[in-house]
Amino acid sequence: MQQRPAVALALVPGLTEHLFSAELRARLASLCEVLDEKPITNFASERAQALLPRTEILLTSWGCPLIDATVLDRAPLLRAIVHAAGTVKMHVDAACWERGVVVSSAAAANAVPVAEFTLAAILFANKRIFRLQQRYRELRAPRLWGRELPGLGNYRRTVGIVGASRIGRRVIELLRPFDLDVLVHDPYLTNADAAALGVRVLPLDDLIASSDVVSLHAPALLETHHLMDARRLALLHDGATLINTARGWLVDHAALERELVSGRIDAVLDTTDPETLPADSPLYDLPNVFLTPHVAGAMGDETQRMAVLALDEIERLTRGEPLAHAIRAADLARIA
Repeated sequence: MQQRPAVALALVPGLTEHLFSAELRARLASLCEVLDEKPITNFASERAQALLPRTEILLTSWGCPLIDATVLDRAPLLRAIVHAAGTVKMHVDAACWERGVVVSSAAAANAVPVAEFTLAAILFANKRIFRLQQRYRELRAPRLWGRELPGLGNYRRTVGIVGASRIGRRVIELLRPFDLDVLVHDPYLTNADAAALGVRVLPLDDLIASSDVVSLHAPALLETHHLMDARRLALLHDGATLINTARGWLVDHAALERELVSGRIDAVLDTTDPETLPADSPLYDLPNVFLTPHVAGAMGDETQRMAVLALDEIERLTRGEPLAHAIRAADLARIA
């Protein structure tokens, strides 16, 4: 690849300035010949068909159309797809790997804010902050709060991490300074990896039954659909908290709603199924539910962390170095 390869952008137009500050756009221009600062939104358009034959790198993000064999036929010089966002599954067809196009994702950068959100949720959950805030608002008076909610606090509590993904591993790292027992379930985690992470590996049912907080970090795959079904939700002990910053797909939400309405367990839910719950869902008003609108991932200025990672990848390409965050075709079956 030449020193300043030709790059085309493919993403939602309004995201360009949001993702790429003036400083980052200048850095991109120093690394590449930017064929057009206006991103491609339709690979069949006349403008795209004029740009694709010259494109060596596609810099993509949210809203990128599918890059399939037809697109590749129009882009014979394409050597790399650098995705300044998380999953590439909706944007990159298997034909890309078959034709030797390397693919990179900024999922590692998006993992940072999700892990930070999860850390805060775990610490708040064990302090029973969500219930206490509601109770204090109702009473407006002092109480012996430890008697109101037995088991209050983070000392020697048990946290179960379901999925040693990028985010799951980052959460484990962030939990190290605290006096917590961390359990992990992941069918792909080796004993050597578990030892390096400093965690105990348990079968999923045992992890759920043993944990004060269970945090989900598994990908949405056929085999993970309703991973937390009615039977497994029932394994959570009274007063335990379920945290879901992954996908609503992982949880049987009808069964979860029944558990939460009963008041037996708590939940911190950043993702649900459906993604926006019906307006009459009881989860909006329950005192034991902390519900957020899928904001744990990169938001606001945090998105620029993904842009920086993408530009770092492009710089590696210009130096003839391998990508640090390459996605292989074989990875797709087990990643988000």
